Amino acid sequence: MELPKFLLGDNTDFPDDIFIIHLDYPRFIINLKDDEVEFMEEDEDLDEAELKAEMEQLITEANAFYFVFLIFNYKLDF
Repeated sequence: MELPKFLLGDNTDFPDDIFIIHLDYPRFIINLKDDEVEFMEEDEDLDEAELKAEMEQLITEANAFYFVFLIFNYKLDF
């Protein structure tokens, strides 16, 4: 089975927060409420140069993923 690039997650302790889980390298969870990022990779596994180059784009993609989710699930009209 091929895993999706992004998943939507929730935490019952933080019902107002929106979590997007990125499953490709570098694997991370971002809270869209405050843009806090938690990496699921070990620190020694992360290449700093590669990470900096990719993170801005990946965070933009995570936000776009959630925006598309809202449009399809709540029939938002723009």
